Parts: sequence; C-alpha cells; structure tokens
Amino acid sequence: MSSNEAVIEGSIHSGWWLVDDDGDGPGRVVAGPFPDRAEAGWAAGAYADAAGEVRPVHGTRRNDGGLDRRPSSQERAWLAELGRQLERLPVGWDEGLPEDDPAITLVVELGAVLLEAGLPLHDSAGVTGGACLTPAPGLHGVVVSWRGHDRMSVEQVHGAVADDVVQQVMNRALADVLRLHGFAVDTFGAAGGHVVRWAS
Repeated sequence: MSSNEAVIEGSIHSGWWLVDDDGDGPGRVVAGPFPDRAEAGWAAGAYADAAGEVRPVHGTRRNDGGLDRRPSSQERAWLAELGRQLERLPVGWDEGLPEDDPAITLVVELGAVLLEAGLPLHDSAGVTGGACLTPAPGLHGVVVSWRGHDRMSVEQVHGAVADDVVQQVMNRALADVLRLHGFAVDTFGAAGGHVVRWAS
C-alpha cells in the first residue's frame, strides 16, 4: 500500500484513483486516492508511458488491490441535474415507444451533451427557452430545435426578425455541439431544426 492510501476500519476508502486501462479487463490501479478528479487528472501525466490509457476513476479500492467503481458525489449531483432537465420534456414525449427503444436512449444522451455544454432543455410546462427534443421514429432519430423564452418567441418583445435570427443562430449552435460529439446531424424543416441520429 502506498503512502497516499488511507485505511479506514481495515479497508481503503473511496476516492479518485488512476487506473491503467489496457483494454484487457477492469484495469489496474496505479495511484491514488486523490481528493478530486482534477488532482487525479493532473497526476495522470506522470504515466504517459503506461501500457494503456491512464485515467481517473472513482471507487473504493479492495483489499486485493482491485477497484470497486462507485459514482462520486459530483457524478450523483450531475445525474440528478440531468434528471431535472429531462423532466422538462413534454408529458408523453415517449408515448408509444417501448422502454428499450433507441430513441429514448438517444434523447437522454442528447440531453446530457447539451447540458454539459450549458444549453438547457426547454421547459414545456413553463415559459423558459431551451432545446426541444422530439423523438421521430419515422426518421430514426430525434428532432432538435431551439425555442426562445416566451418574451422572445411568443410576446416578441424584440420583434419577429430578432426572434427568427436568434432561433437560427441557436439551431446552428445546437447542431455544431452535437456534431462535435459525433452525432449525425441533418437539417430538418423550414424553421432550422435538425434531425439527429447515432453516427453510423
């Protein structure tokens, strides 16, 4: 056991560990624990010559040297925020889709990517703007478009031209972010939305 491992009641505590993932199994712990992901990430540079990819993983190190992976408090908070964002989708958005339909998984993945980029989902029950995600099984994807706050899109306090230009800009931004993350993105409809699919 290295000097930076802490033992509590006979077992090593949870934390961030560096794992050498060589692709042939669960990976080998090479250092840790670290107090947070950032510090583990900085330390990873010292293992540039490792057999596989050394990356930070949160978990509890077992007495046999293995690592039981566990979500960190930050990951749990992130998942809770993603859940709150997905609750903004319209009631019945997944109606008629089986639970294992790829469109449902795609909606969740798209919501996560957009949230990570700082782009919220549109709150269908409120007036706030954001990205609209609509499963389109006939198109084998999800239609993604931007809707401004009611002040811009409904009341048009800045005029119809401003509403139209902002919507075009935000639709392009959504498309760029999703392409950057490897999704297939095609223009859909006259309003500037896009149909997004898993990359082939």
